Amino acid sequence: MESFIRDFRQSLRMFAQSPAFTLAAVAALTLGIGANTAIFSVVDAVLLKPVSMPDAERVVVFINTSPRGPGGPAASPAKFMHYRQQTDIVEDVSAFNTGVMNYTGGTFPEQLKSARVSADFLKLAGAPILLGRNFTPDEDQPQGPKVVVISRALWESRFNADPNAIGKSISLGNDPYTIVGVLNTFDFREYGPTPQVWTLFQFDPNTNDQGHYFQVMARLKPGVTVQQAYARMQASAANFRAKFPKSGIGPQGGFGVLTVRDALVRGDVKSSLYVYLSAVGFVLLIACANVANLLLVRATGRRREIAIRAAIGGSRARIIRQLLTESVVLSIAGGLFGLVLGWAGIRALLSINTAGLPRLGTDGVNVGLDWRVVAFTVAVSLGTGILFGLIPALQSSKTDLTTTLKESSGRSGTGFRQNKVRSVLVVVEVALAMVLLIGSALLIRTAMALGRIDPGFDTHNVLTMRMSLKGAQFDKSVAVDQLIHNGVDRLKAIPGVVEASATCCVPLQGGYGLPFRIVGRPLAADSQGPYHGGGGWATVSPGYFEVFRIPVKRGRTFTDRDTAAATKVVVINEAMAKQFWPKGDPLTDKLVIGKGVMREFEAESDRQIIGVVADTKAGGLDSDPQPQMWIPQAQVPDLANALNVGLTPIAWVVRTQVPPQSLSSQIQETVRQATGLPVTDVESMDSIVSTSISRQRFNMWVMTVFGACALLLAAIGIYGLMAYSVEQRTQEIGIRLALGAPLAQVRRMVIAQGMALSLIGVAIGLAAAFGLARLITAFLFGVTAKDPLVFSGVPLVLAAVAFVAVWLPARRASKVDPIIALRAE
Repeated sequence: MESFIRDFRQSLRMFAQSPAFTLAAVAALTLGIGANTAIFSVVDAVLLKPVSMPDAERVVVFINTSPRGPGGPAASPAKFMHYRQQTDIVEDVSAFNTGVMNYTGGTFPEQLKSARVSADFLKLAGAPILLGRNFTPDEDQPQGPKVVVISRALWESRFNADPNAIGKSISLGNDPYTIVGVLNTFDFREYGPTPQVWTLFQFDPNTNDQGHYFQVMARLKPGVTVQQAYARMQASAANFRAKFPKSGIGPQGGFGVLTVRDALVRGDVKSSLYVYLSAVGFVLLIACANVANLLLVRATGRRREIAIRAAIGGSRARIIRQLLTESVVLSIAGGLFGLVLGWAGIRALLSINTAGLPRLGTDGVNVGLDWRVVAFTVAVSLGTGILFGLIPALQSSKTDLTTTLKESSGRSGTGFRQNKVRSVLVVVEVALAMVLLIGSALLIRTAMALGRIDPGFDTHNVLTMRMSLKGAQFDKSVAVDQLIHNGVDRLKAIPGVVEASATCCVPLQGGYGLPFRIVGRPLAADSQGPYHGGGGWATVSPGYFEVFRIPVKRGRTFTDRDTAAATKVVVINEAMAKQFWPKGDPLTDKLVIGKGVMREFEAESDRQIIGVVADTKAGGLDSDPQPQMWIPQAQVPDLANALNVGLTPIAWVVRTQVPPQSLSSQIQETVRQATGLPVTDVESMDSIVSTSISRQRFNMWVMTVFGACALLLAAIGIYGLMAYSVEQRTQEIGIRLALGAPLAQVRRMVIAQGMALSLIGVAIGLAAAFGLARLITAFLFGVTAKDPLVFSGVPLVLAAVAFVAVWLPARRASKVDPIIALRAE
């Protein structure tokens, strides 16, 4: 230990004597280690942090499967009952979803974050009961009592922490609910917004409903593995198909389970994180190469010092240990600054865009400096110090005492033959920078391509907002239609409002899907179930297509005459028309939508197709349009309407003549006065579109930052090598000039030598990029992994930067005074 302390003190003295070298080395390491710390903190939050649930590794989420692999976790009441029957592998099978409810017990209604669950969910999730009790199985039955468990925050704010709040009534959607329990502080953020009120689904045990609108969790029984449970659920699908032949599950479809962590973090998220880790690894390697080059340069000037150490008895191992101590001290300094830079940098980026990555929280609040991040930074710092310090230490410790002690200056070697190691390191830097720059250029092209996409609807000057209609008074379609009608009339009266409407499903924010039959058309022999196909399904009020300016290709859209008493109608998109009427006219046919899937659609009757509208990219800007159906809100079956408004708040959509933010307050107040209900989630359609491509933009910015760091470090590396080479060859250059060599020839000599290394690195990097680009194919849109523009433009940019880095030392070389150079020795 005493020896290490001496080495440490000696290292500090050496760095204090060379402030420029120390600053350059620490800056390079700060960039490299900081980038790694930033990405690892995201990986830590997404992949490594334990899930906030007791015994989380044994808690599983049920999923749907197909020949393509694991699917989504959406479940229906019939599937939930099927899952509950698998008592030999799971227990505490629990359904849940999140949403909002209107608290109507105050002066003005306000929206509360809510969750609907089955009776066992709070037990499964480990939610601590502060007061009262949990739900009981008897309460979770059809026509059971309306009971609610509330959060501690709501209990304190609405009931002043009254211990007698249990048994009191709270009005939710104008329905009275009896408070049976108060939850203590409970972290639910990973599964959705933390609810303020919890109510029960109250499913019918004999249901055959196939509507998918919630998720199901369970705990594995002791001794049962995830793999065993997955296999058992796959086998159970045959029984489900036999019991529910109209469920839409094909012969190859089935069920499975994933751990909660795997369900939260799907494959595309992991792929993104692995790409980030690879990229920051490249940045760190470039930083290591850069600092190694600096140490090699510095070691050349210390050859006499090292030789003297060896001459007075210092062993090679002792000298290597001293040099490695110096490099580790440098890396630890870079690690400390990198820890701060990385944490601050990633928090700043996530506050702008979290890319929809799970488990990060709002604005990346869950990303922090826990022990894993600190331990990672320490490990990277120590590993980096050894990595970049080992080669210089080994090189410097091989000293010829006689030759070195006879030298009169540090300029003991000239030319590139004596700088082979430094040259190789520069080539590696350039090659790695090339790979990162091509990756970032491909993602920039992807973001540009997405920005140019026509979504099929006009996003400008459109304001959206949500309103919860949970409650018995809105179970019937006529009540919802009348509320929307009143609101739309009031909105249209606002100066500057062009059109207004309401819908269940805003484009790019998800929606429903239902199967359909074409009336009078026979089913194909290979059809799966009694349906011709399936597509998106949405309820809208008149004016919806005008708000979004979706062109009508054939027929018409909805008007106020499409009431509940009028002929039932439906509008479809071109994708559906082309797929199911490739040579016919859909306006001559009728559809039956959703009938047989669930009881809520048993009242559904034939609907005349009255219009075909242009395709929209409602599912995502990077996906092809799928078949889509719209029906007027006034004609939604009452049971389907009750289910719809119980699951999803309706969305008001308003087109304005001016930027919608300028009318936002007036629009919100007008809707509140017209309906008596609050609105939330006020957002422009432009913002929704921007959010829909946040993952791609995040990928672009991350890779661009890494590419810029790599380019900067590579340029510094090239400049440093050439500047040192010119310094070492000052006497040679002086002789050349004294013998009459033109200044231009000297410049060309230095430039040619520097560019030769750069172009070798560019060529190697280009070849590597061709192979590695396919790893990010899944993140690309509108550009191929071997895009000619990128693979021709990026090498030119890197070569140009390298030329500038080489030209500066070459310019200095041409200004060498021959007389001064010849007197230098």
